[in-house]
Amino acid sequence: MTDQTTDPAPDRVSEQAARHLRALLASEQVDARVPSLVAGLVRDGALVWSDAHGRRTGDGPPGVDTQYRIGSITKTMTAVLVLQLRDEGLLDLGDRLDEHLPGVGYGDRTLRHLLSHASGMQSEPAGPWWERSPGGSFEELAAAVDDSAAVFAPGATHHYTNLAYGLLGEVVARLRGGTWWDSVRSRILEPLGMARTSYLPEAPHATGYSVHHFANTLTEEPAHDTGAMAPAGQVWSTVTDLATFACFLLDGHPAVLDVSTLREMATPQSGTLTGGLSGGYGLGLRLLAGGAGTVSGHTGSMPGFLAALFVDPVRRTGAVCLANGTTGLRCEGLPVDLLDTLERQEPTVVPAWVPSDRLPPGVEEVLGVWHWGNTAYGFCWDGTEVTAGALGGTPTLRFRPREDGTFLGTAGYHHGETLRVVRGGDGALTHLFCATFVYTRTPYDPRAPIPGGVPARPE
Repeated sequence: MTDQTTDPAPDRVSEQAARHLRALLASEQVDARVPSLVAGLVRDGALVWSDAHGRRTGDGPPGVDTQYRIGSITKTMTAVLVLQLRDEGLLDLGDRLDEHLPGVGYGDRTLRHLLSHASGMQSEPAGPWWERSPGGSFEELAAAVDDSAAVFAPGATHHYTNLAYGLLGEVVARLRGGTWWDSVRSRILEPLGMARTSYLPEAPHATGYSVHHFANTLTEEPAHDTGAMAPAGQVWSTVTDLATFACFLLDGHPAVLDVSTLREMATPQSGTLTGGLSGGYGLGLRLLAGGAGTVSGHTGSMPGFLAALFVDPVRRTGAVCLANGTTGLRCEGLPVDLLDTLERQEPTVVPAWVPSDRLPPGVEEVLGVWHWGNTAYGFCWDGTEVTAGALGGTPTLRFRPREDGTFLGTAGYHHGETLRVVRGGDGALTHLFCATFVYTRTPYDPRAPIPGGVPARPE
């Protein structure tokens, strides 16, 4: 008999949940007036629901294996390639762009600026609108990059820029010694088994349409190779393949990126005053308030196509939506609504509480009550980390034990700081110290330095 009972997640949702999800999908397809709409949900590493509404694709009925153009979801793949290079030590996110692309405009911006859309550069490259015109070479793109067109100073605010990702794709190509697409294929698609994701469309694939506002008639949209701007929005994919990619964003993959790097990518880097706390941008990932707190992923838009992919790491769920219309789909709204509907119909079951078999060295002696001034804090072990918070309240601090006997702050005010155990001359633990904060077993213990000990009194 084990300590924890498990209830394996079903490989599909219930009929009742599927009915609610289908109704939501159908209403969206009608309200958005898109010729076809296909969607899927993942949970605990598997595609558990998919459906389609509307049948006008130009290549048979829509389904999980029908390719749609995914637009800027491509940017998440470009960002993954950049983070791979960083993790291998081949670049640093603080590198200036001109360290990798000498002579190209915006050379003083950092790679982090470009990844997070905080570079201040203009949104689109100079020349004909790249989404509806055949793409050119990187040499042509670079020649047209004029940093006098900057709209903001670097780091001033979030300003979405497709141009930044065209430049990032070239950084990848030069460091890897091949094309950007070579790296996407060999370093993302093949390890993850995404065989139906391609640079150009492969049958069966949807045709992209725009819809006449008044007549409801369709106009076929162009599907050009975007050339040097491909890293910003070229790729075609399916619900099945993007479900695989969503599972990767939740769990990582040893041949692609570790989950710790994916969490870093989902850490807010830039935002806008108007957006407030409702959303922001990480390192290649769009962040939205929703789900169990924050969902991350990306939307996509190219002539004739709209797409979205978002994951909720707490609930271990994700949503993919693909449509073949130029406008109409709520690319940020529908995925969140689908995830919320799934949660209402089939709530997430939290893992069972499991007692600790043993504690890592040095953990037991820091547990219990400590005081910051007069305020009592409870330090507890949750099975993986030490948590701390004012007694009677919710823990707000977390610390991970290190082999050297210190603790790394992983959440709360001490995030990133080091908590140290301090001992007296007799070797007994006297206090805990973290970035000038002193925690003592009794309020204002005189054995501890200020601000943990008794404050000096004026004479």
